[in-house]
Amino acid sequence: MYLLVVVVSLLLDSVPTQSRPTEDLFETISGKTGNITEKDDMPVSAIIQSNKHAGQQVDGPLITFGDIAVSEGFKNADPCTARGCKWRRSRDGLVYVPYVMSNQYSPKEIQVIKQGLRSFADVSCIRFIPHEGQRHFLYIKSDSGCYSYLGRQGGGQVVSLQRPGCVYHHIVQHELLHALGFHHEQNRSDRDKHIKILFENIIPARQHNFKRTETNNLATPYDYNSVMHYSRKAFSRNNEPTMIPIPDGNAVIGEARTMSPNDVLRVNRLYCRK
Repeated sequence: MYLLVVVVSLLLDSVPTQSRPTEDLFETISGKTGNITEKDDMPVSAIIQSNKHAGQQVDGPLITFGDIAVSEGFKNADPCTARGCKWRRSRDGLVYVPYVMSNQYSPKEIQVIKQGLRSFADVSCIRFIPHEGQRHFLYIKSDSGCYSYLGRQGGGQVVSLQRPGCVYHHIVQHELLHALGFHHEQNRSDRDKHIKILFENIIPARQHNFKRTETNNLATPYDYNSVMHYSRKAFSRNNEPTMIPIPDGNAVIGEARTMSPNDVLRVNRLYCRK
């Protein structure tokens, strides 16, 4: 499996991402795309609709960048994984991330969430495992909207998958990638070479969600097909695009239904290299 990931990584570094069929490459890496259900017809930007009141709750965390929870001493995205917020790798080479799941979910919703958790084991060294007293763990619950903290914050940290709006396979993957320390694609440090941000079309109070951050891109190309990329009308005030791809303004962005090959590659490069 890891040999396949290395081979595909070499191919990806030399081929423009937007011209490659995401599902074909994903099958090359994992051998399957998973049991996608009818609920996966919703794009990743469904997070925005679920989070339209996020950040306004009295008892919940402040939400920024659309679905990233901010705690005191907030650190910027990917760089924090170099300063202590990576989940630790065990001696056997695997990275175990314990989780607790709330009893708020129906059996079908539990199946969708567990499928998202297992999808990482199919393509990487990440293993989401039931919590058995470990100090650091994820608490998956139906809170106000879809959100996650960035990287390992310490103790029990919430990953909110509000039911039913956030319980989709790709949204589960999206929030888990945040929990592993990954930021949105449209916020990465080199994004201005690949997308143009149209601030005049963005809801004024949401313009901060398009702030460029100093991300660790792990020598991977910008990926319009990433499950971490929002759609072209995200946070639009007038139903006009807020992001336009460069140079092909008609390229599809933000419509991923599962992790792309580059999403998988980044997880392996950050966590699974020896």
